[in-house]
Amino acid sequence: MNKQIISLVLAAVLAAGVLAAGAGCSAEQMALLTANRKAKGLKKQGNYAAAAAECEKALALAPEVYGPAHRNTAALMNNLAYLYDRMGQYAKAEPLYLRSLKIWQTKLGKDHPDVAISLNNLGGVYKSMGQYSKPEALFLRALKIREAKLGKDHPTVAQTLTSLGTLYLAMGEYPKAEPLLLRSLKINEAKLGKDDPSVATSLNNLGGLYHSMGQYAKAEPLVLRSLKIREAKLGKDHPTVAKSLNILAGLYWSTDQHAKAESLFLRSLKIREAKLDKDHPAVAETLNNLATLYLSMGQYAKAKPLLLRSLKIGEAKLGKDHPDVAQTVNNLATLYLSMGQYAKAEPLLLRSLKTREAKLGKDHPDVAQTLNNLGTLYLSMGQYAKAKPLLLRSLKIHEAKLGKDHPEVTTSLGNLAALYKAMGQDAKAEQLYLRRLKIKEAKKTKKETKKGRN
Repeated sequence: MNKQIISLVLAAVLAAGVLAAGAGCSAEQMALLTANRKAKGLKKQGNYAAAAAECEKALALAPEVYGPAHRNTAALMNNLAYLYDRMGQYAKAEPLYLRSLKIWQTKLGKDHPDVAISLNNLGGVYKSMGQYSKPEALFLRALKIREAKLGKDHPTVAQTLTSLGTLYLAMGEYPKAEPLLLRSLKINEAKLGKDDPSVATSLNNLGGLYHSMGQYAKAEPLVLRSLKIREAKLGKDHPTVAKSLNILAGLYWSTDQHAKAESLFLRSLKIREAKLDKDHPAVAETLNNLATLYLSMGQYAKAKPLLLRSLKIGEAKLGKDHPDVAQTVNNLATLYLSMGQYAKAEPLLLRSLKTREAKLGKDHPDVAQTLNNLGTLYLSMGQYAKAKPLLLRSLKIHEAKLGKDHPEVTTSLGNLAALYKAMGQDAKAEQLYLRRLKIKEAKKTKKETKKGRN
């Protein structure tokens, strides 16, 4: 089963507007410009709460300085929304993005590059809210505007390609995501230089995609390079460094390097709690991931309080039916299953399955994960008739969406084989066990061959 949910980077632009000091500025103008400048500096440091406080001051002055429907006022709305977005305060961000979009469309026209900023950011906040049906049209419209107005190799085109690619990643549509993320990386490297923070974002997202696809050898160097750039350019305690640490830890976890994974998860958690607040959705993500590491290591006493805290944050900040909350619910159920507390596990798995089918679609890899876990629960309870259709459906989804040699497929094969063994159907069980072994041996051989060539 999937061990974690990887939270990928939300690409967004702080609109510059045309906020510049000049001769003869009023006291209100100077106060606005000073607050805006401070907000920009604090944002760069990753201090989003302090930046938002300054941006709130600037926006409060904007209607008097520029007018309530001026493009500069819209720029400040966008900037404040972006900061709320980074702070996980999505309900605050959404209306500001909508207001800035309305002003820019009215003042500048529907195909102006600033309109694309609002479209891209609004789509991003819907993605963060788990409303995956809304962002695609917004991203595609933003991409069309930017390619037409700025050129197909402009850095903001790369930004929207990243937004669209990470949306498809979240939706489990990996073949759609890969070419977009590769194109984004190519543009950023060519236009911004190979050590620019935007390049680090592209690398991080592409690494996250390959992790989800089970291509760990491809993922690791990308994430390591992303981490190196971010630490050098932004500082070792920047929130985006924590994102790279989180993904790298997940890779090490997936390859059974538990000690490495634990230290990186703990470092990511420390940064996020310090920089983003202790009840931020990103903190919930790292708590969930660290807990699933401990769960896989059989350290249930360590895992449980982390999962419960992650669930509490997620439900409060994202809502009870958010896909990220469904992941934590799934993992908490898996903990109870591992502890033999089946009565606690079943309702949680049913809840996770309901949310995931509703939010992600019935053939999403995350749905297959919960089907696998629910089938395993019924197998453990001796309810074979309930377990079989769930495990078969899980295997079918995993093979269709991830490929027949993905690590998740081997998990599904092993659990289905265990079911047939328990039912006395030894021939069927053996066939599946042999297929599982063949995949694992092929992966091992490929890895050893690559090592020999290095």
